[in-house]
Amino acid sequence: MSIGNSLKRLFVALWSGVDGVRKVLHLLVLLFIFSIVVSALSYSTSVVPASAALVIRPVGRIVEQLAGDPFERALAELVGDAEPQTLAQDIIDGLEYAKDDDRITMVLLDLSAMPGGGLSKLQQIGTAIDDFRLSGKPVIAKADYYGQGSYYLASHADEIYMHPDGILVLSGFGAYLNFYKSALDKLRIDWNVFRVGAYKAAVEPYMRNDMSPEFRESLGGVLDQLWTQYLSDIEAARELDEGTVARVLDNLIENVQASDGDLAQVAIDAGLIDKLVTRAELQEIIVEIAGTDGDETDYPSTSLDGYLQQTRLLHGDKTAKENVAIIIASGEILNGSQPPGTIGGDSTASLLRQARKDDSVKAVVFRVDSPGGSAFASEVILNEIEEIKAAGKPVVVSMSSVAASGGYWVSMAADSIYASPYTITGSIGIFGMFPTFQRSLDALGVTTDGVGTTMWAGQLRPDREMSDEMRTLFQISIEKGYDDFISGVATHRGMLKVDVDNIAQGRIWTATDAYEHGLIDGFGDIDTAVAAAAELAELPADEYGYKYFQQELDPGEQLLLDLMAGAKGFGLTIGSFSKPRPSVERVADILDEALSPLIRFNDPRGIYSHCFCVFE
Repeated sequence: MSIGNSLKRLFVALWSGVDGVRKVLHLLVLLFIFSIVVSALSYSTSVVPASAALVIRPVGRIVEQLAGDPFERALAELVGDAEPQTLAQDIIDGLEYAKDDDRITMVLLDLSAMPGGGLSKLQQIGTAIDDFRLSGKPVIAKADYYGQGSYYLASHADEIYMHPDGILVLSGFGAYLNFYKSALDKLRIDWNVFRVGAYKAAVEPYMRNDMSPEFRESLGGVLDQLWTQYLSDIEAARELDEGTVARVLDNLIENVQASDGDLAQVAIDAGLIDKLVTRAELQEIIVEIAGTDGDETDYPSTSLDGYLQQTRLLHGDKTAKENVAIIIASGEILNGSQPPGTIGGDSTASLLRQARKDDSVKAVVFRVDSPGGSAFASEVILNEIEEIKAAGKPVVVSMSSVAASGGYWVSMAADSIYASPYTITGSIGIFGMFPTFQRSLDALGVTTDGVGTTMWAGQLRPDREMSDEMRTLFQISIEKGYDDFISGVATHRGMLKVDVDNIAQGRIWTATDAYEHGLIDGFGDIDTAVAAAAELAELPADEYGYKYFQQELDPGEQLLLDLMAGAKGFGLTIGSFSKPRPSVERVADILDEALSPLIRFNDPRGIYSHCFCVFE
């Protein structure tokens, strides 16, 4: 046999080996991808035990809408880097499904990781807990520490447990903010402020070093009403005598001294907590109710997320031939298109437009949870609501925790407005701000000079002092904006303009006061608003559906997320592909919050309808 034939056979053998390895590797890759796809298809469907405790563990603040771009947030959730938030509707839906689900034996409210949430949302969830308890199934609340928000939910449970070293904090509602006038003076910054409304307090931090008497009166009155309502609710839920909590707080030092400094025991003695238990003791209590899952020390359970994944698939779509559209507007109102968690003038108007053009939609419920923001963006949204009404479709607004300033602006044209007794609304007023830094720059030896063809050239530059003419023009514009606002309220609410002006002036109101002043039509949650919208559209009861309009993932984004979820289910650590945020980015977030009037607010005219409605 020649050398050439031998070499030929050698190369053929080598190629066959390499080709075989290539085929095996291809097969392994295909099997890997197939496994991920199968895992992705099965990952979203959780198995609920035949008998289980439903564990509801709110993480972060309870919100109407998860904040952030849907794809970016879903990606962050996969890698464990998402901002902790819990949808109020998820908890309500879970309780509603579980009430008639024979597989669910009890509900465990684990409230250890819940810092708070708007009171109207808490009240709605509390009502859902009460409704669930009518099924005869127990609800147990547990936490190491309770704050006012988590305790509100706990008060609706059958039993409240706390760790022996835990604390129940009921300190009352307060609203405190920083004032910058002295700092601005020291930095030689001219923070030019324009407003209409004696109670329009959002600009006060830049004008004063303390609250104005008007702001203190308005805010104090609102907080007093809300605190009274809060105490009434928890005392009724716990079947305590009226004034129990007030007596505990008024005599807190004496009560703590009498219990040898044991704050947890004070809560027990007052009837606010049922029992102090360690984690092991609590486990035994739950096992007694829910049984065991094969391990005598553990109980069968399902998480809220896993339970909703399955039950929503089983219950199917809620749409029908004729529907009530539901659109959620949550966060500050900004110009342009914005991600969920903020209200974009264009993006929110687009959702409203989709509902208007959808022939299956016969009415619209607009759920508003906003302290306001850009006046221009608010008007863009209001215009689209007016278009829906002109198309013959009724619009009902459901106010959440806050629907004030711009939040009221976008609501006022609705056929009906419903709110919770805890809702803060009103704040009908306008302001504008424009800081200039010419004195700061001068201190550094930097000056500005130039030439223009008119007196307006070079105005609204942050390095030049605002002229008297520009100030006058700006104030005229602000006054026109306020006049448009109160005129709109008068027109849409069937009121006299002078009467609107008397209750406007930027003053905030509770929903109870707003109802008396004619700013809202009644009290109720989003279900009340949906029923009212269906009635206005003359839809037969129990025959209409619900159709949510929200920003959706495109098919490519959904496929990628499904594959990544599948890879996670297959055992890959998705978080290893992301890096923790640098410290400088977290510092930048803090600065962004401090400078929000300059950075986040983006009204093209610099005119805002925004209120300070935050309290703890």
